[in-house]
Amino acid sequence: MGKFVITKRVNGELQFNLKAGNGQTILASEGYTTKAACDNGIESVRKNSQEDGRFERKESSNGKFYFNLKATNGQIIGNSEMYESIASRENGIESVKKNAPDGVVDDQTS
Repeated sequence: MGKFVITKRVNGELQFNLKAGNGQTILASEGYTTKAACDNGIESVRKNSQEDGRFERKESSNGKFYFNLKATNGQIIGNSEMYESIASRENGIESVKKNAPDGVVDDQTS
């Protein structure tokens, strides 16, 4: 089962990483200034991860592949790691779809 791990950045902002059952990070969030905003980001990932059209598939300038997950307003709510192949990126998207809806929250900031 996946989980959302909330941590504090050096600048004091909160962020979350969605981790797969094996502990690998499959999606990283932006920075949030409040816990409520971070919680809203997690809920947005849960909801938007179930719509394939919310995943923006990209290729970086160095030829690696990644994706962004976007909310209904078009704002990026999470991004992936870099993948060596398109197939690996697609596996990452499928992992987010599978792990996000029921992912437990592990708040490591308190």
